[in-house]
Amino acid sequence: MTGPQPGLTVRGIGRGELPVADWLCACGHHERARGRRAVTALTTRARVQQCRHTTPAASGRAAA
Repeated sequence: MTGPQPGLTVRGIGRGELPVADWLCACGHHERARGRRAVTALTTRARVQQCRHTTPAASGRAAA
């Protein structure tokens, strides 16, 4: 293994612990969420195979 791999990791669900999620996008963007609501929101918006940070829609421009 050469380092962190892009993907979504969720810990603490169903074990009585504070849920924590980490999302590493293929472009290098990293987000961390703590707490059930924040983790749910992150897992809803994260796309592992599709970068939402480098597309024209992410920068507010309409696709032609």
